[in-house]
Amino acid sequence: MLKYLNTDIVFQEIPDETTLAINLTGCPCRCPGCHSTYLWADTGLPMDQDALESLLTTVGKNITCVCFMGGDREPDAVSTLAQYIHTAHPRYKVAWYSGRQYIPRHVDKQQFDYIKVGPYIAHLGPLRSPRSNQRMMKRMADGSFIDITARFHSH
Repeated sequence: MLKYLNTDIVFQEIPDETTLAINLTGCPCRCPGCHSTYLWADTGLPMDQDALESLLTTVGKNITCVCFMGGDREPDAVSTLAQYIHTAHPRYKVAWYSGRQYIPRHVDKQQFDYIKVGPYIAHLGPLRSPRSNQRMMKRMADGSFIDITARFHSH
């Protein structure tokens, strides 16, 4: 069962978006140097359509995007929730921060407007580092994805 521990409204995770970041628990990636080790445990509340509706009722007017932070243990559940958002709330963009190198082939990537892939590797740094192995991809109108990672780099 997909679970979440907490949420926050953030401004830097997805470029040009005011984002509801939902921190999903039970992360199987366990990247050395992870800044969110508290999300490794299988704790929190169920993250399903009812929970999502409750969150959106609370903050919906203040956001433009919903981002699932994690969920690599249950990528199908994350994809199902993304599809639900696009169907029930088409005004929101949907993003996914995955710690995997690749999104599983059976997951419908078209359900996401943004996908961040790549495990955290401490000596390469996070997305804002020009050396980062992590990549932020944006879905274009034709369904293709482009790499927008450079938008995170410090100047």
